[in-house]
Amino acid sequence: MVTALSTRPTVSDMPRGMDLLNRQGLNKGTAFTEEERAEFGLHGLLPPHVETLDEQVVRAYEAFQKKDDDLERHIYLRALQDTNEVLFYRLLLDHIEEMMPLVYTPTVALACEQFSHIYRRPRGLFVSYPLRNSIPQLLRHRPNNEVDVIVVTDGERILGIGDQGAGGLGIPIGKLSLYTLIGGIRPERTLPIVLDVGTNNAERCKDPEYLGWRHERITGEAYYDFIDQFVQAVKQEFPTTCLQWEDFATPHARPILNRYRDQLLTFNDDIQGTSAVALGAVLGAVKVTGKSFKDQQIVMLGAGSAGIGVADGLREAMKGEGVSEQEARAHFWVVDRDGLLHSGRKDLTSEQAVYAQPESRIAAWPRTSNGHIGLADVIGQINATVLIGLSTVGGAFSEPVVREMARKTERPIIFPLSNPTSKSEAKAEDLIHWTEGRALVASGSPFAPVSYKGRKIPIAQCNNVYIFPAMGLAVTASGARRVTEAMMLAAARALGANSPALRDPAASLLPPLPDIRRVAAEIAFAVAIEAQKNGVAPKMSEDELRRRVQKTQWSPAYSIYFE
Repeated sequence: MVTALSTRPTVSDMPRGMDLLNRQGLNKGTAFTEEERAEFGLHGLLPPHVETLDEQVVRAYEAFQKKDDDLERHIYLRALQDTNEVLFYRLLLDHIEEMMPLVYTPTVALACEQFSHIYRRPRGLFVSYPLRNSIPQLLRHRPNNEVDVIVVTDGERILGIGDQGAGGLGIPIGKLSLYTLIGGIRPERTLPIVLDVGTNNAERCKDPEYLGWRHERITGEAYYDFIDQFVQAVKQEFPTTCLQWEDFATPHARPILNRYRDQLLTFNDDIQGTSAVALGAVLGAVKVTGKSFKDQQIVMLGAGSAGIGVADGLREAMKGEGVSEQEARAHFWVVDRDGLLHSGRKDLTSEQAVYAQPESRIAAWPRTSNGHIGLADVIGQINATVLIGLSTVGGAFSEPVVREMARKTERPIIFPLSNPTSKSEAKAEDLIHWTEGRALVASGSPFAPVSYKGRKIPIAQCNNVYIFPAMGLAVTASGARRVTEAMMLAAARALGANSPALRDPAASLLPPLPDIRRVAAEIAFAVAIEAQKNGVAPKMSEDELRRRVQKTQWSPAYSIYFE
């Protein structure tokens, strides 16, 4: 990958007047200096006072605070992004804990539902099925020629709220904002894309303001042919660009990843990113307990693409500690809507069948009237040490289940990872109180610190934001040609090594958001080293690689046109 660290025009190539002020990547607003205003024809178009970026941030934050609800705050931030990108990212960086949940989960889910109603200005590309024979041409309509990272969705499985059709574009927009904010991928070198293959959401189709293609979803061979047309166009137009698949439904997510992972620089964040961040947090938690990772008994609620992806990552890490494949599988108890995965079930996919417990092992276990073995039965029968939820079933980790787990395990590791918050398997406060403050908790959605017996217990948000921006930084800086499973495992281990709980058992399992850019650089370096070991990135010294990571990580600051 050839990476231009800057695609800014020279002074002679700069637009002038309103054309300049309308370019969000070049606009400095009231921060244009007197000399710049004279050179670029801005006198009279701007108020006379020249502000610093710091002063602009204060004023922008004041306007932000006057918005009445989270959706309005999201709309304000998106408008700022479309007006002045440097100011947008600097504002987010200065208030990252407050604003990240607004530009991404959980507020982005509401923004996707309301996408057609709050749409203001173009950002990214709509690649719709009726234009399937013109995909290369559509990609050439991108606003900037050089692209380091693409995030693409088909809008079918958005953040636990399901099919949003073309409104799913809100996810790649939000995701790429975090690639820039945290990973430092230059904003003009990112490209959000939605593959609009229709929607089966009746509410969207009946909405007179819906902006997508009003047609039921394309399925079967026609769907996969369309995906292939898109991939072939990407290979032609973006041969060295990282392509991230996002929020594809379970039946499509893994087949698409498996088909193209060796053809493109690509990964699926729901499968691999979720797996890496969960593994990183689990590795940190297990070290806090003082136990061995290979001795953990892991219960998973949810056997979709994300759930199986997390299980795969944990299983690979367990094998890395010297456990055989068969023995590692025996440590996993995966439960879906039809109960425990076991060898007697005939409805399992090949990926799920990996975690099917032998029927002989569970022959004497209690079952429901329809023969299922539920979560409570599993917890009652084994000494579970890790409980992870990716089921999108709100409240699924009930008080009796959690108390039974805590009765048998001194420091239960409990991760309700579904989002948005309404889909979380449990509230963090309940988990802390039901376990007498002993649980090690990470969640998918943000939760405030929990007060318990005079102490504040921080709740780590086990968000993929700890992984995918670092992955983008790693492949951009290193020139990697592929994303391997070993690279994802390296990311997880680097994240686990940065757990604050390793230094203070009362601290969060994951680094605080104000520290996340530094951690992203550390993870990126570890991933880039692994890419070289895997033979998918050019060889260079560790010193040179670290310099490239640091130099590639863009920070929001205005360009200086005249010294």
